[in-house]
Amino acid sequence: SGLVLRTMAVPLFNLAPNLSVSRLCFAALKPSTHSSGTMTLGEQNTLSDSFRLLDQAFNAGVNFFDSAEMYPVPQRAVTHGRSEEYLGRWIRDRKISRDRIFLATKVAGPSGQMTWIRGGPLCLDATNITEAIDNSLLRLRTDYIDLYQIHWPDRYVPMFGETEYDPTRQFCSISIEEQLGALGRAVVEGKIRYVGLSNETPYGIMKFAQAAQRDPCLPKIISLQNSYSLLCRTFDSGLAECCHHERIALLAYSPLAMGILSGKYFSPDASPGDARLNIFRGRYSEGESRYNLSNKSMEAATMEYLGTAKRFGLNPVSLAIAFVLRHPLVASVIFGATKSWQLEEILNACQVELTNEIIDDINKTHKRFPNPCP
Repeated sequence: SGLVLRTMAVPLFNLAPNLSVSRLCFAALKPSTHSSGTMTLGEQNTLSDSFRLLDQAFNAGVNFFDSAEMYPVPQRAVTHGRSEEYLGRWIRDRKISRDRIFLATKVAGPSGQMTWIRGGPLCLDATNITEAIDNSLLRLRTDYIDLYQIHWPDRYVPMFGETEYDPTRQFCSISIEEQLGALGRAVVEGKIRYVGLSNETPYGIMKFAQAAQRDPCLPKIISLQNSYSLLCRTFDSGLAECCHHERIALLAYSPLAMGILSGKYFSPDASPGDARLNIFRGRYSEGESRYNLSNKSMEAATMEYLGTAKRFGLNPVSLAIAFVLRHPLVASVIFGATKSWQLEEILNACQVELTNEIIDDINKTHKRFPNPCP
């Protein structure tokens, strides 16, 4: 079925030579709430739901799609790789010319918990990286990946709500040169075009940048995928300076702080039963450690941001997304949606300009409640 093309409603950002990506990036990561984990009718519905959302985003001008080998989340052996598969099937099914879509995906860092991914995965050595790339290419049914990212570092770093570095937790890790070497070979072989990092620290960014400066055979990092939202502006401390000087663009994930900034979790009629933090309660540690619904300062800050949106006649989703989009280092905002109306709200945010008055209001709240969801 051919896609009806509307004029590009979503603006573009030049992430690299020949890589003009939409400033909204669809994260193909959410399983349907009725997914049963087997290829039953429910799963088929999931596929058609996914296709409908992908069509809607693409028709609105979204050309940038982000996945990961471990998606969907919460990660399970039975659904592992399905997000990439759905994305690949959609591109094939809709007969979309490959050069009109920019695909990003990620290799899982060491975890030990996801035994179904290369036994853990145990580390990010050359063998693991190469195998991960080859498997992602198969699932995505494509010859190349536009942006290949390291999902999280192969070393101890405070992540997902942790803020303090604990030197005693350091472990023996694969050298950055070996990681970049494997990625560089994949670039030479035409399997990937560009390389990015995710959930990284200023130290990590500079180490990767310096390694590529020392050895011209190693690929330069072009992007960092870290969380950034009204509730989490930690990027602006050390990372922003590194990214600015090293010309690394931010791909901001969790711009709605997992839906919290929409206000749905604090609405008087209690939050919707099909909201992610409700359905997967107790099964989604990365999400729940950062976005703990009993966190009082998070709730207070959210209520203030909802108040700002109301005062200025904005949808809270538009306020939250527009705030991230106006950041000078943000190339694209990564969003997820499971319903058509959610996607519409996010697309509309591209048309919203935040006045100085609104920004002042936001910053007052930020001063009172700085980064409640680091």
